[in-house]
Amino acid sequence: MRSDLIKTGADRAPARAMLRATGLDDGAIAKPLVAVVHTWSNVSPCNLNLRELAEQVAEGIRAAGGTPIEFNTIAVTDGIAMGTPGMRASLISREVITDSIELAVDGHCLDAMVVLCGCDKTIPAAAMAMARLDIPAVALYGGTIAHGTHDAHPITIQQVFEAVGAHGAGKIDDAELAAVERDACPGAGACGGQFTANTMAMVLTTLGLSPMGFNDIPATHPAKAAAARRCGELVMDCLREQRTPRALINRTSLRNAARMVAATAGSTNAVLHLLAIAREAGAPWTLEDFEPASKHTPVIADLLPGGRYTAVEMFGAGGAARVAQELIAAGMLDDVPTVTGRSLFEEAAAAPRAEQQDVILPVGQPLKPRGGYSILYGNLAPEGCILKLAGKGATHFEGTARVFESEEQAFAAVQQGRIAKGDVIVIRNEGPAGGPGMREMLGVTAALIGRGLGDDVALITDGRFSGATHGFMVGHMAPEAVRGGPIALLRDGDRIRIDAGLREIATDADLAERRQHWTPPAPKVTTGALAKYARLVGSASDGANTHPETSVATPKHVQVTATEGVTA
Repeated sequence: MRSDLIKTGADRAPARAMLRATGLDDGAIAKPLVAVVHTWSNVSPCNLNLRELAEQVAEGIRAAGGTPIEFNTIAVTDGIAMGTPGMRASLISREVITDSIELAVDGHCLDAMVVLCGCDKTIPAAAMAMARLDIPAVALYGGTIAHGTHDAHPITIQQVFEAVGAHGAGKIDDAELAAVERDACPGAGACGGQFTANTMAMVLTTLGLSPMGFNDIPATHPAKAAAARRCGELVMDCLREQRTPRALINRTSLRNAARMVAATAGSTNAVLHLLAIAREAGAPWTLEDFEPASKHTPVIADLLPGGRYTAVEMFGAGGAARVAQELIAAGMLDDVPTVTGRSLFEEAAAAPRAEQQDVILPVGQPLKPRGGYSILYGNLAPEGCILKLAGKGATHFEGTARVFESEEQAFAAVQQGRIAKGDVIVIRNEGPAGGPGMREMLGVTAALIGRGLGDDVALITDGRFSGATHGFMVGHMAPEAVRGGPIALLRDGDRIRIDAGLREIATDADLAERRQHWTPPAPKVTTGALAKYARLVGSASDGANTHPETSVATPKHVQVTATEGVTA
C-alpha cells in the first residue's frame, strides 16, 4: 500500500505516534488509509450537506475494511460572487482545489480517496484531481437544491438574477424583488437547473467516475446518505481491484460526456472543464471535438435555463440514466467501463424507467434538432469560441458593437437603458489572464432577459457564462483580449456577424490596421493568487489550465489571413 511509506517500519514511529493522537489504534493504522475529501462550507447551500455525507462515506469505508482520513478544501460560490470582483476567484479555485487535493493525498501517501463536491468548480476539480493522482477513487456530488416556489410557480436562483433586470427596468417593485429573493432557495444543494453544477455532476456519471444515479439524488433526499455510504464501500472495491480514473477517462468517455451535455442543453462551462479534465488524464480531446457531439445530438431534456423543469424533476424522471438510455437506444453513446466495475450500458440498463414523465424525451421526438452549443471560429476568434444555443433557437445575428472593458461597465449600461435592439454587447478583458479568472457574465445576461431584450441583442466576451444564462451569447473568445486577441481591436459601431450555420464570428472592420497601434493593457492584479494564475493560465480554447505545456493543438475551422480576414 502507498500508506506503508508513512506507517510501516521502526523509522516510521514518529508518524504512527501522530496518527495515534488522532484516535487511531494499531488495527486502524494497519488498514488502507482512504482520503475523504470534501468542500464543505456554510457560506452557501451548495456545499452545506457535505460534512454529513462525509460521515456516511467514512462509515462505508470502515465497514469495507479501510480507515477514513477526512480533510476539506476550499469552495467559491458563484451565485454569491457573481457580478463582483470576487468572481475572479471562481475559476481559479478549480486549480487550487485540484492542487490541494493532490498535495494532501500525496503528502500523506493515502491509498485511495472519495471526493465529495457541490458547487460549480468543485466538481471538475474533483475529476481533475482524480485523473492527476490516478489512485482508486470515487466522486459523489452533494446534490441539487430543491426548487423554491413563488406565486405557485417553481423558481431557482436563475429567476432571482432575472428579477434584478426586471426591477431595473421598472417592471417589478422592491417588494416583489424581495419576495423572489426569499422564495428561491429553500435549503441545501447546488443551483437547481441544468446549470454548471448539475451539468458537471452528469459529466462525472458519464465519465464513469460516479455511480449511475447517485449524483441525481437531491441534496435533501433521504436516499442521499445511503448513496454516500455506498461510495465508501465502493472505493474499497476499487482499491482491491485497482480500478483507477485514468482507465475510465478516455476519448470515448469524453465524447459520451459531450453528447450528454448537448442532449440536456447543459452549461457551456462543461466545454472548459472537460478540456481541463482531458489534459489531466492525458486523453486526446480538443475544442473542435465538441462540435460533432453537439451537431449530431438533439436536445431531449426540457430543463432550465431554456426549458421548463429543474434538476429535481429530472431526478424524478430517471435522471442521467434516462438520458443515457434514450441516447443508447439511438446509437449515440458508446459503451465504456465505470467505477462500479460494470459498464455504462449495464448501469443504464439496470436503472428503473419512469413511464409517466415529460422531462426527458425520446431522440425521435426532440425539443431541438441539435445540442445546446456550437463551436465558432473567424477573424474575431481564430482559436475558437462557444455559442450558447440554450434559448429560442436563433442561429444567426448581425448587429452593431457596443464595447465595454469590464462586466461592471456593461451591466451599468444595461440597467441604465443604454442597450438597444440590434446591439452586440462586447465585454472584453475578462478572459482567463485578463480578468484574471474568466468571470461569468450572468448578471449582464440575466439583466437583459429581465428587461425583455434577450431575443433582440447578442453578447460576445472573452469571459464565460453561467449555466443559468440563455439568449444569443458567445463566450470563451480566444485568443483573449489581454493577449492580443482580435476582440481587443473592436470599436463601438463595428458590424459583427455571428452565424451558427457557417460556424463563423467575424467583422468587416480593418483589424490589421488597428493592431499596429494596439498595446496590451497593464495587469489588473500584480500580487497574490490572481497574479500567479494570470501568469500561468493557458487559453480558454484548451480549458484554461495552468500547465499549458500539456495542451493539444485545436484544429482550426477557419484560418486568419495577414489582413485578418476570414478564409475557409
